[in-house]
Amino acid sequence: MSVINLGPDPYLDYQTNLIPKNKKEDYRNFEKESVADHVYNTYKLMHTNQNVDFVKRKHLEWSGCTHAEMPMMDAIMSLDQLVDESDPDVDFPNSFHAFQTAEGVRKEHPDKDWFQLVGLIHDVGKVMALWGEPQWAVVGDTFPVGCAFQDSIVFRDSTFKENPDDKNPRYNSKYGIYKANCGLDNVLLSWGHDEYLYRVLQFNKCSIPEEASNRPRRVILPWSRPDSVPRYVCVPSSQGLNMIRYHSFYPWHSQGDYMYLCDDKDLQMLPWVNEFNKFDLYTKASELPDVEKLRPYYQSLIDKYCPGVLKW
Repeated sequence: MSVINLGPDPYLDYQTNLIPKNKKEDYRNFEKESVADHVYNTYKLMHTNQNVDFVKRKHLEWSGCTHAEMPMMDAIMSLDQLVDESDPDVDFPNSFHAFQTAEGVRKEHPDKDWFQLVGLIHDVGKVMALWGEPQWAVVGDTFPVGCAFQDSIVFRDSTFKENPDDKNPRYNSKYGIYKANCGLDNVLLSWGHDEYLYRVLQFNKCSIPEEASNRPRRVILPWSRPDSVPRYVCVPSSQGLNMIRYHSFYPWHSQGDYMYLCDDKDLQMLPWVNEFNKFDLYTKASELPDVEKLRPYYQSLIDKYCPGVLKW
């Protein structure tokens, strides 16, 4: 696997600068002239190095959950050490964003404790950045690899020039290695915290039961070799898990792209992902929550759905 180095990790020069937002249009401004250099450079590293080969290797490296053992709340609080260098909206530790999101969900959906938990834990996969993974392989918007990179991806016009898949006829057509309406379960997205946490929750058999189908679906494992007999696994369909898995897939849920890869199940879960997205995005504010006051309530949700020491 060849990874191109475009200089030091932008996070090393990161400076705290709270930017309160007032209107929805103030969020996710990725205009090159407006965004901080570290945001653009993070996406440039991501879009240069995230390709089919890289993503398959990361699935093999992280999906076995052999890196650490700790309770969910410890993982959340470890994000005190992390500022997301891809986020143009806020410059404070990710642990605060976890509680902001959860409280936003709780206010509007007081009857859905599983939804509140999703809000709390959705970014916990970013712990990979604390264990040596560069942030460009952890944070930021996700996008499919193995097919053409669409214009809906942020900085598409200037950051993919050195990505080998963009020049590979096997991967740079509309469908690439996929078939029409194959379903997002069968599509490789760029590697990041969404997919990692999704795998951790499955590995540890964490239950997030809600009004979702419990019927297992037979899907191809992402790391199956293209020239070998596909390996399959049955996975449960869960809107809570889907919110976690796809919340950074902005080209799809916010820009309406890649619909030609979706099946009926994907279209059914899209409103849930969008419902979650408004809390993920619009609860970001410079006024930080009282974490110690909130911890007992959210610990009770963790004990209900993700108890004990988890393998990461």
